[in-house]
Amino acid sequence: MKFGLFIPQGWRMDLVGIEPSQHWGVMAGLARRADANNDWSSIWVYDHFHTVPEPSREATHEAWTLMSALAAVTGRVRLGQMCTCMSYREPAYLAKVAATIDIIAEGRLDMGIGAGWYEHEWRAYGYGFPTAGERLRRLEEGVQIFRDLWTTGEATFSGRHYQVDGAICAPQPLQGTALPGSKANGIPMWIAGGGEKKTLRIAAQYADYTNFDGSLDGFKHKSRILREHCEAQGRDFGEIVRSANYNVVIGRDEREVKNRLAWIREQYLRAGLTEARADEQVRAAASGPAVGTPEQIVEKFRKLEAAGMTYAITYFAEAAYDNTAIQLFEQEVLPELVDREDHGHHFHLRRRH
Repeated sequence: MKFGLFIPQGWRMDLVGIEPSQHWGVMAGLARRADANNDWSSIWVYDHFHTVPEPSREATHEAWTLMSALAAVTGRVRLGQMCTCMSYREPAYLAKVAATIDIIAEGRLDMGIGAGWYEHEWRAYGYGFPTAGERLRRLEEGVQIFRDLWTTGEATFSGRHYQVDGAICAPQPLQGTALPGSKANGIPMWIAGGGEKKTLRIAAQYADYTNFDGSLDGFKHKSRILREHCEAQGRDFGEIVRSANYNVVIGRDEREVKNRLAWIREQYLRAGLTEARADEQVRAAASGPAVGTPEQIVEKFRKLEAAGMTYAITYFAEAAYDNTAIQLFEQEVLPELVDREDHGHHFHLRRRH
């Protein structure tokens, strides 16, 4: 298996109480930590502007600005967003931004992309809130523009929502052009979401990676639907890496797990949530597969891996304040699950310091 690590950027109220002047130091420090540990394949941020579970005045740092900065302070890990909302930026512009960051990162960028869902955020930023069907059509049109710009350096496209006329992407991303062994389709595309009729159909056609329901039963079900779409389109189902996101609440024993859940509750209360809303968040945090002792988490991940989930993107709520949970995960979970034979199969140029 491969593992990614979310870097706290505030969206999930995970920088509350830390001065803005310290935010970048916290984020960059965690990024460097992951970069130095070969068991982490990637680092991730979310693409959002307002906090969850409620919009607030607490910090939320912008994803693509962070991509560029994280590219510059790391040299090995891959860089992703889970996931970029297609409609927040025009796709030709976003493809150009991504190509530039792939140059800065020396070929380490992944493109996480989806249709978007956070209605309050959409309306607050003046994007309206189109129907789900329209958001999905924008996603499908946008990924076609990405592929053309990244693989040919130019795009002309006339769709219902997006039109480009001779848009040039120069230089093209390193991936797909300058890196030995990289795929010909440019920056790897993660199409996130589990919508069975449209999102998974789009994924079957364009995705290098998918990201959907991480529960064992949910993952198996979505995988079956994805396979059906692949068969209908003549796509090799095995070409697509299937991933999921996991909230990690880890402790050496049950008491330590409970203490971490209690900390999460207090964190949400510090952020101004009501007790009822904080309790709701704790229940959600406690319900996932990556909750328990290292042995319990390894056992659950092995079952998921047997179902085809080979890339877990992990989130630690306390990462900005306390790295002992990450350390325990690194010491007792990653060594049991990481496929070390796969290390070194990421093709990128080595940064020279």
